[in-house]
Amino acid sequence: MSAQPSDVSPKSSLKGKVISWAMKKMMASAGGPGGGGGPPPWVKAMMAGGGAPKSMAEMLKTSSGFEGREKLLGDAVAMAIRTLKDAQPYQHELNDALVKMHLNSVQFAKDNGLVQDYVAHDVATMQPMLQRLKGMIEKTGEKEIALSGIFDRTTCLYQLCLDLESTPGVRRFTFPFTTVLDISRRIGQFDLTDRDMHEMWLKPRLLGYAAVLGVKIDVSDIGPDNKVTVRLVE
Repeated sequence: MSAQPSDVSPKSSLKGKVISWAMKKMMASAGGPGGGGGPPPWVKAMMAGGGAPKSMAEMLKTSSGFEGREKLLGDAVAMAIRTLKDAQPYQHELNDALVKMHLNSVQFAKDNGLVQDYVAHDVATMQPMLQRLKGMIEKTGEKEIALSGIFDRTTCLYQLCLDLESTPGVRRFTFPFTTVLDISRRIGQFDLTDRDMHEMWLKPRLLGYAAVLGVKIDVSDIGPDNKVTVRLVE
């Protein structure tokens, strides 16, 4: 009797063995069955789907979230490098242009006795976003939405506060105007102080946003470490 041809080629059989071996190794490194951890979630999902994927490359493929936007990402990285390389007359930061626009506007408002009007104008221009957040807070009762909306989801705040720390009910960051104010006062560009910017601009803006949202917050003074802390108040 002649031998029947095999349904599985040596090549595909070897490929299956390699994938099986790799899966066992990954499961073992994750704790293995009965070892506490078990396989990683993506391995579990793959196994639940009824077999191994077509290739290890397909199984290990990840997404950066920038597919199709590679040029945008490259331009952003190039701009960051160019900005951080600029260390004269001081070390520039990624928020440098935003800081200077704040200082320029507040200096004009101070010189013309319009600081309160300018703060009110800023809060008014934020109404579309604030009203949407207010509705979410009223619907869910979650006051944390206020801090998330003001800080975490607003580019104008997290681009300004580069080291923003977010924990439940608290946001903490380095006061962002100090470096530029130090050098600009020296050359006569602005006469504002850190205290001016905090008391006339940063603090009343944040309190104004919170009032619209229907929540109470506490905005600390600038601490010895040059940090400001914002807390939800029950």
